[in-house]
Amino acid sequence: MMESLWLDRESPFTSDSLPDEKHFDTIVVGAGITGLVAALLLSRAGQRVVVFEARTLGAVTTGNTTGKLSLLQGGVLSALRGQYALRVVQAYMEANKTGQAWLTQYLEQQGVPFQRRTAITFATTDDGGQRLRKEAAVSRDVGLDVHFSRDPGLPFPVVEALELEGQAQFHPMEVLDTLAKDVRKHGGLIVEGVQVQNVGSDRPLEVFTRKGTFTADTVVLATGTPILDRGLYFTKLEPNRSYAAALRPQAGTKIPQAMYLSIDAPTRSQRTHPTPDGELLLVGGYGHTGGRATSPKKHLDDLLGWASHHYPGAEVTHTWSAQDYQATNLMPFFGKLPRGHGRIFFGTGYNKWGMSNGVAAALSMTSDILGGQSDWATTIHHRVTSPQGAFQAVRLNAGTAKRMIEDKARVRSNPEITDETRPPEGTGVVGLYKGEPAAVSTVDGKVCLVSASCAHLGGLLGWNDADKSWDCPLHGSRFTPEGKYLEGPATHHLQKSVGKTRD
Repeated sequence: MMESLWLDRESPFTSDSLPDEKHFDTIVVGAGITGLVAALLLSRAGQRVVVFEARTLGAVTTGNTTGKLSLLQGGVLSALRGQYALRVVQAYMEANKTGQAWLTQYLEQQGVPFQRRTAITFATTDDGGQRLRKEAAVSRDVGLDVHFSRDPGLPFPVVEALELEGQAQFHPMEVLDTLAKDVRKHGGLIVEGVQVQNVGSDRPLEVFTRKGTFTADTVVLATGTPILDRGLYFTKLEPNRSYAAALRPQAGTKIPQAMYLSIDAPTRSQRTHPTPDGELLLVGGYGHTGGRATSPKKHLDDLLGWASHHYPGAEVTHTWSAQDYQATNLMPFFGKLPRGHGRIFFGTGYNKWGMSNGVAAALSMTSDILGGQSDWATTIHHRVTSPQGAFQAVRLNAGTAKRMIEDKARVRSNPEITDETRPPEGTGVVGLYKGEPAAVSTVDGKVCLVSASCAHLGGLLGWNDADKSWDCPLHGSRFTPEGKYLEGPATHHLQKSVGKTRD
């Protein structure tokens, strides 16, 4: 099974016990970067706070990131400028600057190691070079001191590269460990293994979990994509899976020291990571829409093939994947959730730049809760979605509806699943079992049979041959072979009415 470099360790964190007290000032859902920064800021302000995490600290996006904290973000700024007035793009950059400044200052104060690096976006085609020049123009318009280079130090030719000095990289789990310790120092609790399934709307807010009901004056949803369907944000977000690997280069191999990202597709990311045994090379990219790749493993294999071609002899130590959410209008969502009476807050749509956007969202939400607000947040909240952004939402949802219809037709033409069905090791198949869509897989010799209908809106699941999971092509919910919830807008495990496990 794949595991990120960051999560492959002895964690110093141990979960708090489920609290006996049932009411808190704020309940934070999700123990990633957004949730823990929000919990810390509220705890510091004297609030009684508990963080409920469905899995473990950093188990989802934060623990599977590449750990870059950069204001140079590929083609993000020029894409935003294509939809918004310059003042809105400036507000986005102010949010990211604020998030970056807060986090780097915090790491310095807490003695958490990080490395300052030059961020470089590079083009390998003439078309990419044109996009890079557009990105440079918008970057300068929003106050970034970028400059061009034709030799960014990579082991392959580039047409052009755009550079921004003084950015940062770090070990994301060391950041979460420090935040978690600080939350507790200020009286907050962090409880792993508690999945929040719903939040009421009465005062105080009822928070329903698998382990009981709690109440709070305020709830912060810091779950990658909102787990509540109010506001229908699952229709405004596209889940994107991407891949990463850590490699130990051959002795004597020179590793470029900057943080790199291609503007051409497929996306290719690169950075270094210091270890006691020498520097590792981290590569990433080759993404696709969540749940919609015929073979996710092929995307990972393509990434590894690219890395081995340019760094021959490098030993792969870890491979992993992550899921990020891109808003159809490209701007992150954060603030008050619709129909939450101003007491439910959420952050989502960071589009692979969660280390700065996630902290900015936490700063804005907690400011709202405690009675303040920033100019950049006000500008972002009052933006008007462009016709292009609205069209993207229509396109996304038309594609989702079409996929659902096609999948329902396809499952009926698949071979029927019986009690004797046993797919080859590491694979899964979908078909009808006693007339209902079912999913059966074999992992580590164990055959599991579960419902093939997603626990969110019933989309037909597909097998992820890289992560060995069942993934939904509609909105990105994911489940283990046994049907346990992993991530996405679903709040329940897969139905077990058809399910059984056998060795």
